[in-house]
Amino acid sequence: MEICYLIAFPDTYEGSTPIPEQFKGLVKDAPYFQPTDIDLVALGEETILIEGYAVSTVRQRFDDRVQMVECHFDLKDPFAPSVLSDRIKIQSALQSRFIPEAIRRNGLYEEYSILLVQEANPTPDKWIDKNSLAIANFIRSQREVFDKEEVNEILASRTRYSARELTLVDWEGAIIIAPNADYHSDIALLKIGNYQLLRYRMLDKSVEEMLDKINETFFKNKRRPRPTRGMIRQIAQHRLEVMLGFERAEQNMLLIGDWYTSKLYEAIQGEFYLKDWKESVRSKLDNLENIVETIKDNFSISWENLMDQFQMYLWLLLLLGYLYLYFLDAGWITIPK
Repeated sequence: MEICYLIAFPDTYEGSTPIPEQFKGLVKDAPYFQPTDIDLVALGEETILIEGYAVSTVRQRFDDRVQMVECHFDLKDPFAPSVLSDRIKIQSALQSRFIPEAIRRNGLYEEYSILLVQEANPTPDKWIDKNSLAIANFIRSQREVFDKEEVNEILASRTRYSARELTLVDWEGAIIIAPNADYHSDIALLKIGNYQLLRYRMLDKSVEEMLDKINETFFKNKRRPRPTRGMIRQIAQHRLEVMLGFERAEQNMLLIGDWYTSKLYEAIQGEFYLKDWKESVRSKLDNLENIVETIKDNFSISWENLMDQFQMYLWLLLLLGYLYLYFLDAGWITIPK
């Protein structure tokens, strides 16, 4: 059987961007239109040898934000306990090869394992039920024994294209059963799902960092500075960038005129909790907006107070000048010659 291992990690590119490509083979049937909101750039292909296994890799960059690495290698018996350690070693080596060390340390990346199956006898559902515990262990990359309820939960989300084709999706891995090895459209959708999940995580982290910076600057710092126009502009600009990124992440998947693809993507959204991530980021953006408005109001009040004080000092200076001239005119003050 063949393993498809996906890795997604932040990879911002600031140079001149090549002409973006379209997803190829995204749907099994001809779509009414393709999802055009994701700019896809090919970065290269290569085959590498890891732990005695030939691993073919394809690298792509999505929206100049995330690098996606699609890796394929064959395993004779992916359910065997001894093979699990080999798979973990291969996947760990691929992470070390492609993911920068700083990103591996902070954990801001996604990995996803897919088992590609051509023959599942007598039927895909019966094959899954027969190998339910082994499949659950494969998807979760664990040797522990799951109870029946946990296994049923892992194997619950199934999307069928035909009597012989089925895709099972879990938040950590998937099984694609296709007699003619027609895996491309399902893998493309799983790549998009992992990309969107990572983008929401990146946006969430960006908002958290801005909130921490505001908290540190205005609340924890004992010698906290007064709000300045530059600081408010920086916060507002960062918030705008996050909002634009959020809107792009939310809208980068257009409707597709293919019933199976739409159904499968709905399952991916549910298993990856994309809607929950979207609501969480939206809520934090709303909180950030309220904080920015409070800072602006505070700055406005501080500026008005400053102007009032400045005006008072000017009046005081004028009063002192008037008294000086009055005393001088009364002869109480003499100017030495």
